[in-house]
Amino acid sequence: METTPCRGTPSNNFTPKRAANNLYRSYGAGAGLTSVRKGKLTSLKLPTSREVPKARDLSERDPEQISKLTEKNWNLYYVTPLYKFVYTGLKSYSRQLSAFIVAEKQKGIAVEVGLETNFKVNFSIIQGLTEIEEDAEAVFLQICSKPKFATEATAETVVWSGWLSCVNGNTEYLSSLPPEFTCLPLFCANGAATMTALVTTWFQRTFDCNFGPLRIGSNSLCWLAAMWTGCEPEMGIRYLKLSWSLPCSPPLNVSFTVHPGDAWELWRSIRQDQVRMTIEEVDQFMSCLESHFFRHFKIHLSAGELTDVSTSLGSAHRDGKIKFMSSHYMPGILTLLTESAFVMMPI
Repeated sequence: METTPCRGTPSNNFTPKRAANNLYRSYGAGAGLTSVRKGKLTSLKLPTSREVPKARDLSERDPEQISKLTEKNWNLYYVTPLYKFVYTGLKSYSRQLSAFIVAEKQKGIAVEVGLETNFKVNFSIIQGLTEIEEDAEAVFLQICSKPKFATEATAETVVWSGWLSCVNGNTEYLSSLPPEFTCLPLFCANGAATMTALVTTWFQRTFDCNFGPLRIGSNSLCWLAAMWTGCEPEMGIRYLKLSWSLPCSPPLNVSFTVHPGDAWELWRSIRQDQVRMTIEEVDQFMSCLESHFFRHFKIHLSAGELTDVSTSLGSAHRDGKIKFMSSHYMPGILTLLTESAFVMMPI
């Protein structure tokens, strides 16, 4: 067991959230969105059962793009639908965002990459992330910098990257959107917070959308712990590490590392169906782990909050941070994150 003093939540330098976009609201009133937005979607919750994640190597479809998504720490945000976003305009968007960043830098906005720097922005499509017909294709953004007086041989440096996606989105909501809107509710960003703020500001002004931080709640972390444990027979997770924040005096963070074979045997003994997994099974799995910890250390982990889950396949933190170490089980994880984004999205 590892115990360390509890630290406060990191400060978030994110752009202040605006009110939900007016176009989004006005279209909803006259385009059949009212019942979904004011009824079902406003009470949408994470499902109580889901399909067991299946191993599928996404890199077979688009290895270069998928490789950019793994082995990076991503900060998560939700995004409301983009108004008049078109995939044929990606090259134009690249130029517009690049010009916007340069203009903001000239105003004195700090972008943390040096004063004498040129920027290059590239929008591209990530093939292979969609799971259903209603899902919009994922979009990847990459911002590179290069000293203004550097030679042509000088390599560009990636200073920021991000992507928007919709994986197994809410079909009733997606089918109710007017054609002028594109729904990519999950936004992942890697890089300086000041650059993230510039990118999201440009999106808000260009597509009349709204961004907000996306936390990963204890419920979702428990799902992730069980989903990654279920990958052990095919992929080998090497370890299952769980962390809790306990309301002690002084507060403590407690880490609990479980042998992958033991975690899998426990999960296998609880499972009732080989196709679907339920929240009851997930709760029982976590309860058994907490009971085992109590027998050895006399500490009730259930009195605290689960804050972090990690394996060799990936890690997730309650503050809205995730890291994919493998692309094999990404669709199942992205489905859960997409559901969370829909739940958090202002209606």
